Amino acid sequence: MPGCLIFNSLSELPRPFGPCAITVGNFDGVHAGHRALIRRTVEIARENGWRAAALTFHPHPTKIVAPQKSPPLLSTIEERAALMCGLGLDAVVVLPFNKDVAWLSADDFVRTILLDELGARVILVGDNFRFGRNAAGNTATLRKLVATEIVNAVHCRGQVVSSSAVRHAVREGRMTLAWRMLERPFSLEGEVVSGAGIGSRQTVPTLNLSTSGEVLPARGVYVTRTHDLEDGRTWDSVTNVGYRPTFGGENLTIETFLLGPLEGESPRRIRVAFLHRLRDERKFDDAGALKQQILRDVSKAQKFQRRIRNAGAII
Repeated sequence: MPGCLIFNSLSELPRPFGPCAITVGNFDGVHAGHRALIRRTVEIARENGWRAAALTFHPHPTKIVAPQKSPPLLSTIEERAALMCGLGLDAVVVLPFNKDVAWLSADDFVRTILLDELGARVILVGDNFRFGRNAAGNTATLRKLVATEIVNAVHCRGQVVSSSAVRHAVREGRMTLAWRMLERPFSLEGEVVSGAGIGSRQTVPTLNLSTSGEVLPARGVYVTRTHDLEDGRTWDSVTNVGYRPTFGGENLTIETFLLGPLEGESPRRIRVAFLHRLRDERKFDDAGALKQQILRDVSKAQKFQRRIRNAGAII
């Protein structure tokens, strides 16, 4: 069977698609709980010689059925599918979520999509899984219709790992906790854009990230790792999320200072992984005082990077 394939509609599926073991959900952020589901799905599929698959939705169902309650997302659909594929699945199926899908009863969703279209032999979900029109279906409903395995929630620091818990940690700047819950550092990616030019003239040169990410870390200074999405270069880095109060900034910026040499062309698209929060953003008397603080931040960041490498962390 070829590597993991991503299908953006049911019409793209090979026929027959099944038999498969499949997990179903939104999988926003692909956190530790999602990863447990996916790993168990792969395990069952391998034991039986089936396809290992995941079914997810785009846009997020709440954007259709209750847009006023729709949460900001931790990952784009492209990021989500790539992360899921990286866990050993054979296929990620993205079901376009619209009013027709929202109107399906729980029974119709299982029979029409999971059984007829996908050839599911077993469905794997978490214990809080809800589905079908008005979210009327639950795990008991599912068990009446198809072989089902419930995968227990994953806990971290005394709380259930969930997308909302990760969002809360990121927004509070608790990046180490977010790292634990995601099983990888929280990251943002996007285009490198021109800044005001103040850093290159008065403090230190930075890469300015323009991102479509909907969840941003709390304002402050972070130890980060920066990846060039086009050629694979990586750098240890320090990133400021904030308004540049020393220079009277009015717009939120995400500015990254690379701790290693920038050889060759400046990157055009980057991913910034947030590892640890160093301090709050604050206003300094002048550019010189800010530059001295940046150098202290760099020293602390380098110590943190050495410590996690000595511990065997892979970023």
